[in-house]
Amino acid sequence: MLISNEIIRQMIVDFLSTTPLNLMGENFGEEKIWDTPLVGFAAASDPIFKRFKDSDACGPGHWLPEEIFVKAFPSTSVQNEELAVVSWVLPQTEETKFSLRQEKEMPSERWSRSRILGEKVNEKLREYMAEALTNIGYEAVAPVSFPEWTRLDSKERVYTSTWSERHIAYACGLGTFGLDDALITPVGKAMRLGSIVVKAPLKPDERPYTDMHAYFLHFSTGKCNACISRCPADAISTQGHDKIKCRAYVHSATSEYIKEHYNLNGYSCGFCQTKVPCENGIPPSLRPIPNK
Repeated sequence: MLISNEIIRQMIVDFLSTTPLNLMGENFGEEKIWDTPLVGFAAASDPIFKRFKDSDACGPGHWLPEEIFVKAFPSTSVQNEELAVVSWVLPQTEETKFSLRQEKEMPSERWSRSRILGEKVNEKLREYMAEALTNIGYEAVAPVSFPEWTRLDSKERVYTSTWSERHIAYACGLGTFGLDDALITPVGKAMRLGSIVVKAPLKPDERPYTDMHAYFLHFSTGKCNACISRCPADAISTQGHDKIKCRAYVHSATSEYIKEHYNLNGYSCGFCQTKVPCENGIPPSLRPIPNK
């Protein structure tokens, strides 16, 4: 089987449309957790991955694509130019976004289900893509599913990880960062991210930006602070995102509320991803002009 970008896109779409895991579950009938995904591609040889590692964006502990591939397949001979990175965006549905727009302090049940149950879908998708591609002759690894993946303390970023799904999506042309550190994508920032590294001849997508904040109104105009007032933890300011405050809120207040009201084990928040100008897409004034 000759692999291509379109075949990989279709594999991701088909998995989400057929797996019974991608359902909200109790009291929600056949309602899907995730809407139609976006998929982006980058060459492992792209210098951006080295820049992530050498800068405070991710730091020295962040894996290069070839580093994680060799960890997963130590007996495979591979040149960096033979590897590709695939990233996907799993958008929240309109029903889920609407439900959270109505809230002010605690997340809605739909949003909590998508965060907790939906990330389990994402985990299975990572594993499925890595296994399915490997089985047809294109060795692949899902870095976040790899046993050595871990979160890291960071002097500059408070904490980061050995593989940041947001930075990988940025590298694959899928979005840029906001004041709250969330990624603003063509379908907005109400979403989740996943990725794999694969030994396959895939065509990289062109990044339609050079600035990590190209799609964020605050950095472009200084006039949008919607996510600041939306945050119930007071963890966002014009100076950026206070990860310590944010983490404390979602891991204590929301997890207790979700357990008591929705009988789910986990946490969620997402207030800064809804009822903001970038909820459903790139703000119109900042959208890249398509190549003619």
